[in-house]
Amino acid sequence: MSPTNFNTTVHITHLTTATSILEIDGVNFITDPVFADAPAEYDITDIMPEDTQKTILKYDEGPALKLNQIPPVDVVLLSHEDHIDNLDDEGRKLLDGRRVITTPDGARNLAPRPGVFAIKPWETLTMNLNGVEWQITGVPCVHLPGGEVTGFILHNKNLGTSPEGLPNAVYFTGDTVLLPEHYEIAKRFHIVVALMNLGDARFPVAGRDEPLQITMGGEDAAKLFRGLKADTLVPIHYESWHHFTQYGEQLKKAFEKEGIANRICWMVPGERKQVV
Repeated sequence: MSPTNFNTTVHITHLTTATSILEIDGVNFITDPVFADAPAEYDITDIMPEDTQKTILKYDEGPALKLNQIPPVDVVLLSHEDHIDNLDDEGRKLLDGRRVITTPDGARNLAPRPGVFAIKPWETLTMNLNGVEWQITGVPCVHLPGGEVTGFILHNKNLGTSPEGLPNAVYFTGDTVLLPEHYEIAKRFHIVVALMNLGDARFPVAGRDEPLQITMGGEDAAKLFRGLKADTLVPIHYESWHHFTQYGEQLKKAFEKEGIANRICWMVPGERKQVV
């Protein structure tokens, strides 16, 4: 259900993993662009913490749409640029000549592209997009040790405000586990749509007996959703890759157990859906 003064629409087209097109108020944002064909395997040992055993990522299902099939993109929301399941070689082709918002480390690594902007946790960038002033706020994330990741909160005046006077906004979590800092969002924004990277991804890391959790699962997503007092949860990033431990059916059961199944908007890859 839309907030009473929400004077626009939100359409989402999910492509694969963390890659989605968000159409809000005439602006197309794309998240974490991955466009390689599948199946594929990637050796990522060099980006893992020191002394971690050889680590191979396996990818079973490619994007529902190719680069030449997607609409014009205005802004790339890149949660991090150093992981192949969030930005691959095909996805990098999308970065040239476009606005890209990412972490400070990511911005340095993507230099000298003039359209790349760094964002820090709780920092807000202002951009004029299609004649409308947007505020884009960075959100803290914790993923693999040693790497920078950011989430994003999107707002403009046409999204309006909640009855409590908070700016209505759309939130993309990026790759992260649940953090205490995430509950701060509810003090600053009313989240109308929460696009969450889930899958309960886990990796073996040197010095740990159990694999390290690096993204949220359904239980954590439900905790965050309730803590945000959000309207709609859109789950993504729970298919295609072997390092995920919670796929679609398991996720549905988790949401049913947590009592939020009626607040979930499930996406079908390649299908454009109006969420608000």
